[in-house]
Amino acid sequence: MTDIAEERRRLRDAATVVLPGFRTLSPAEEFRQIADWCDANHVARDFYGEGELIAGLERKVAGLLGKQAAVFMPTGKMAQAVALRIWTERAGVDRVGLHPTAHPVIHEAESYQALFNIHGVIVGHRLRPLTAADLDAQAQPMACLMVELPLREAGGLLPAWEDLVALRDHAAARALPLHMDGARLWESLPFYERDAATVAGLFQSVYVSLYKGIGGIAGAILAGDADFVAEARLWQKRLGGVVVQLSPMIASIALRFDHRLAMMDALHRRAVDLARSLSRVPGIRIAPEVPATNMMHVYLDAPPERLQSARDAIARAHGVWVVPDARPAEVPGWSLVELTVGDTILELPDADVVVWWRRLLEEARS
Repeated sequence: MTDIAEERRRLRDAATVVLPGFRTLSPAEEFRQIADWCDANHVARDFYGEGELIAGLERKVAGLLGKQAAVFMPTGKMAQAVALRIWTERAGVDRVGLHPTAHPVIHEAESYQALFNIHGVIVGHRLRPLTAADLDAQAQPMACLMVELPLREAGGLLPAWEDLVALRDHAAARALPLHMDGARLWESLPFYERDAATVAGLFQSVYVSLYKGIGGIAGAILAGDADFVAEARLWQKRLGGVVVQLSPMIASIALRFDHRLAMMDALHRRAVDLARSLSRVPGIRIAPEVPATNMMHVYLDAPPERLQSARDAIARAHGVWVVPDARPAEVPGWSLVELTVGDTILELPDADVVVWWRRLLEEARS
């Protein structure tokens, strides 16, 4: 970690008010919560993934997703790679359909290609969710199509329910399995006003994150039919994903799981309200205009380096951490911030949040 990155980490940790995301615990606080929860629930340690703590979580998430079985994996990258490997092996086709901004394409150094010699066929447009028309326009045989819900790189956009059903129908007509990148599926449910099993029912396999919205230390679930999950367990073993003890990760998930799921409706409503208020600030634009989840992209009329310097100065002087790191927007001189609305501002009035965004932009421009 560079000196400036370490300083910024310390500034965020020392802030008395953190506007983006969820409250971050220190390692000591995190481990104390886990220990207390384990004591209260008489938790026994697992051994290479064997134990009721893990099995119970797998059954619970499989049930929520309406799938026959599920397997816990230490990372989402592993879960996604395993899913693609299974579908290509079953189909005897080494091509999979991927959105231009799919996580394996832009965040994993093409792991699917490097590890399994799988070719990614790009389907759709980078600024909108996949549609049935996008699939119809791609004639190449594919082993499966990965669909991300929501589309992170477009500010958390989600396809309309009717469009998602149409995509499922067109895929079924081609006997093409759909795999869901559901890293933020839990956050998407308020938009669809449907339960997880109904949404996941459109897909043959589903990956969900257990740390993004849920708040676990790390971990993911890969779910599908019993045969699929049995194959996934074998690939997890081959890839070194069955470690000697997973209990700390599982406990950190289990102690928060129900509480975080229950927050999703309120977080979405809060994001919609905040987006409306922020969009009234000159020099700020929100995408999508009405957030589909509790995340959004915020565009600011100031360069990233000046925006981050202004944020750091506010944190030093006032103990308020206003935004996460910014990156250059496509419009020269503008910045893009990925904003997740978490529990830190759930009860804060818009005026108490927006005043700091205004100040941030003013100082970045001065």
